[in-house]
Amino acid sequence: MTKKRLLIIFLLLLAVFLSGIAGYMIIEGWGILDSLYMTVITLASVGFMEVHDLSSNGRVFTIFLIIFGMGILLSGISTFTAFLVEGELSEILRRRKMNKQISLLRRHFIVCGIGGIGRHIVLELHKTGRQFVAIDRDDRVCKDLEEKGFLYMKGDATSIKALEAANAKEAGGLFSTLSTDAENLLLIMTARGINQTMRIISKAEQHESEEKMFRAGANGVVLPEFIGGLRMASEMVRPEAVTFLDKMLKGKGEAVRVEDITVSGKSRLSGLKIKDSGLTDIEGLLLVALRKGERYIINPRKEEMINAGDVIVFIGDEGHIRDVRQLSGQG
Repeated sequence: MTKKRLLIIFLLLLAVFLSGIAGYMIIEGWGILDSLYMTVITLASVGFMEVHDLSSNGRVFTIFLIIFGMGILLSGISTFTAFLVEGELSEILRRRKMNKQISLLRRHFIVCGIGGIGRHIVLELHKTGRQFVAIDRDDRVCKDLEEKGFLYMKGDATSIKALEAANAKEAGGLFSTLSTDAENLLLIMTARGINQTMRIISKAEQHESEEKMFRAGANGVVLPEFIGGLRMASEMVRPEAVTFLDKMLKGKGEAVRVEDITVSGKSRLSGLKIKDSGLTDIEGLLLVALRKGERYIINPRKEEMINAGDVIVFIGDEGHIRDVRQLSGQG
């Protein structure tokens, strides 16, 4: 609102300024330079000297020019002061700083739509130390993100402009959790056009949308109703297992998670047996499985060989995750 007032006052001052020049040229018959000079010293109230003697009509015109010009000038000064005091200038500088931070991100995540599901994704990424940018069009949501110190963009996540502002070209993954399947489908296609390699996970309300989203470029599709139904069934038939998972996910303190790390050809783990890898020496780390191609080896033996392309699945907190990444050469 203050920025709009500043614009209006600027236009009014410009109008008064041009009117002053035109008035002196018409009433006194002066040239444009003399009229410009007289208008400036009148509006600035410096009272330096008159270019020429003023006629009676010229003096009356000058009186009105001072009254209207000074009124608008004082209003402009008070509005500009409010602009500074209310923090709008600092908001512009803060936004510029945030845009700079976002432009430097690499392999980060983008969360589109901070509703019920998106909010939990953001909190999980923050809790596990991942870099991310949130996109939402709601002012209240953006204010909440700002108060939490999260990087965010305000706008329509389905637009190329918003995704590019979130540095989608360098992103490692994108979460599509907009309100409707149509919006999510459009977002998937737009995001895939910007970045061909990032992983895209989308929410779907209807089962028939799942295949469409995969065709559009999604790597994974989650149906909340389906997941909710499985969770309720599990709560009934295996309550202790569900309680354990809840404690792991929602417990206070460090976040304990099931994590996976892919072993690259340059990894120091490649070509080693599990017993020689150092993984079994990390106290509190639980090695759950080793994926070789399409086959999962649950609770692998210590003699099992780790090769490039294998995926290590383990349970641990953020400290364990860092330890495994360092051992694998990804830290």
